[in-house]
Amino acid sequence: RVARSNIFGLLKLGARVTLVGPSTLIPRDFEKLGVEVSHKIDDVLPKADVVNLLRIQHERQRREYFPGLGEYIRLFGLTKARAKLLKPDCLIMHPGPINRGVEIDSDVADGVQSVILDQVTNGLAVRMAVLFLCGGISTQ
Repeated sequence: RVARSNIFGLLKLGARVTLVGPSTLIPRDFEKLGVEVSHKIDDVLPKADVVNLLRIQHERQRREYFPGLGEYIRLFGLTKARAKLLKPDCLIMHPGPINRGVEIDSDVADGVQSVILDQVTNGLAVRMAVLFLCGGISTQ
């Protein structure tokens, strides 16, 4: 749900969206939405203005989605070494909760490019404002 909502919103705002992850975790219909799909994070990171990570939901995963967490981290985790590929002004986002050391290393999550705490802090207020505006309630 989070990925799909972000994709719809970002595309509406004119953003170019690239999804990166194992083919088993990216629904095939996402390409039809107008996003690019890659399975090589190292190729995508140097071009990114924003990296928005999502949590691996252990409780919903079956073994066949990927061989294991070690393999996922090796291929897709935003490690300290990978973060060096980012532009200096690239923002790192994650809606939480974070599996530290899986999607993102703690050093990166807590680093200067991370706006994760701001994102989580402001998330509820932003969602409330969107619902308010969608409800057509007048403030006059």
